[in-house]
Amino acid sequence: MSGHKNSEFVAPLKTAKGHGSAHEGAEHWLQQKITALAQIPLVLWLIYSIIGLQGASYAEFTAWMGQPVNAILMIILISSVMLHAKLGAQVVVEDYISCGCLKMAKLIGMKIFFYGMAVACIFSVLKIAFIAGI
Repeated sequence: MSGHKNSEFVAPLKTAKGHGSAHEGAEHWLQQKITALAQIPLVLWLIYSIIGLQGASYAEFTAWMGQPVNAILMIILISSVMLHAKLGAQVVVEDYISCGCLKMAKLIGMKIFFYGMAVACIFSVLKIAFIAGI
């Protein structure tokens, strides 16, 4: 033996313990892919709508947002974007922050931020839509 104190006999699982659950990674990956795919038609719809609304007045915009299909698609887009952003930011924090306390604080803060942003955006869409007369 070369004096490595049994390090060559340590199973990889032992060194991975405490670094997250292996069964959550596949679900996280799948959620990111689903939200990314969902955003393709939603972003195309948004681009088409923005082009159609070019030069529209505030009243025309609120009337557009007041249509149930547009309000619902906007809420789905907001939800998908915020979830996708949260998942992506979570991966960065988990991969690059090694201090357990800082990692936990960042993850909690990010969840609060992204959920808060989603609620604020959805509230705004609903307020515009209900004022316009859904």
